[in-house]
Amino acid sequence: MLDEAQKKLDTADKEVNKILMQAKDDGEKLVLEMNEKFHNSSEIKKNAAQQKINQMKENAIKEIKNTSIKIAVESVKKIISTSVDKSKLNNLFDKNLEETKAELKKINS
Repeated sequence: MLDEAQKKLDTADKEVNKILMQAKDDGEKLVLEMNEKFHNSSEIKKNAAQQKINQMKENAIKEIKNTSIKIAVESVKKIISTSVDKSKLNNLFDKNLEETKAELKKINS
């Protein structure tokens, strides 16, 4: 009877050890899986943020270009409305046109 009880105890110990090892393995797998999911999620969020930054940069450049063009057009209108001499007007227009082109080239660079 004592031998049989000892065998049952040994069997139970083996079963407990087996369950503990399985739980340890499952825990390690779960940690690895969660770690991988975290890194994937972080990468997705990083890429989304980078795309947002790029879009904001493009929008800012477009806004700067549009504002520059509006300023140039207003300058030309002001010059035309205040200028009396045709030759002065042509010289100022050419000068402003070249300045505007130079500014737009700087913005595009």
